[in-house]
Amino acid sequence: MLIPVRCFTCGFVIADKYSEYRERVKRGEDPAKVLDDLGVKRYCCRRMIVSNVDIIEEILPYYEAIYRQAWQQAER
Repeated sequence: MLIPVRCFTCGFVIADKYSEYRERVKRGEDPAKVLDDLGVKRYCCRRMIVSNVDIIEEILPYYEAIYRQAWQQAER
């Protein structure tokens, strides 16, 4: 899913920081240090980034299967 643009609690813009956070954590950096470097200080904003689950790659195959099935039924 997409990360929210702003923190639900305080309204701080967080969407622009998520991709860099994810890349740096994948490289092995400490998540807390990365969030500090990105300027995400409040725990509500940190929660928004840390708790985000990127599941679009898991959902997409099911959507494609449903789309193909509907397309095949329409051709009949």
